[in-house]
Amino acid sequence: MKDKNFLERTFVVCLLAMLCCFLWGSAFPCIKIGYQMFQISSDQTMSQILFAGVRFTLAGILVILFGSILSRKILLPKRSSCKNILIICLFQTVIQYLFFYIGMAHTSGVKASIVEASNVFLAILVANLIFHQEKLTFSKMLGCVIGFAGVILINLTGSGLEGGMTMTGEGFILLSAAAYAVSSVLIKRFSVYENPVVISGYQFMIGGLIMIVVGLAGGGSLHPTSPASALMMLYMALISAVAYTIWGILLKYNPVSRVAVFGFMNPVFGVVLSALLLKEYSQIPLFQCVASLVLVCLGIYIVNRNN
Repeated sequence: MKDKNFLERTFVVCLLAMLCCFLWGSAFPCIKIGYQMFQISSDQTMSQILFAGVRFTLAGILVILFGSILSRKILLPKRSSCKNILIICLFQTVIQYLFFYIGMAHTSGVKASIVEASNVFLAILVANLIFHQEKLTFSKMLGCVIGFAGVILINLTGSGLEGGMTMTGEGFILLSAAAYAVSSVLIKRFSVYENPVVISGYQFMIGGLIMIVVGLAGGGSLHPTSPASALMMLYMALISAVAYTIWGILLKYNPVSRVAVFGFMNPVFGVVLSALLLKEYSQIPLFQCVASLVLVCLGIYIVNRNN
């Protein structure tokens, strides 16, 4: 009960959720940099899937390893947990990231971060209208609209937004966001009687192995250009291992809407880091960044004030 109360405190939820969002935001530019380091072009779909599979298999191993060390015992799933792990694996790793990785190769990091922000709306709608885990209120929808306005504002200028929308680019990113929304609600549902660390670790490992098999069967290959390639892969595995484990624990003790709304910070971090690392923006006006951050934070506050 003490741990539960601690993880329900607003400051704790905010701090941990923001850490997750920073890590996820950094994934937008890092994936594109990773493609360069492993010599993967935008038309090499199977190599992209193989790349994702290696990342998530490694992430799963890290989660299980660190979880076992902290628990002082080897974390193994219960037989009754296998079905739930496979369901989460399907939505959170296989479907979400299969579409995400392919979509990222056919769009800019900036545009991907905007479309991905729709997962906040979708997660709250799925939690409220399909699974009835909480009540859909005006303040929740208002907070989402204001937060999304902040995401749009920070993306109003720059070359990263040029060009039209494509099914294999922005369309696949949207499908990825929908899979994320379903997985978030399922994690909330299953974590009532399951260990989020066990779910996270094994679903990553199983999903990653599935993607490796698919990638190799389809002729995919990875060609690291330097030792830095291995470090990039390790960092991306840590993004998943740390962020999704923390996110799952937060969902266990808090309403989906209270946690999911922080997802609007993903594109903010994604845009800024894409600008710095990929140079997709020639310039991001300071006022625009500040105004966007204010809108996102206001949206988060409105959603959380009554939770």
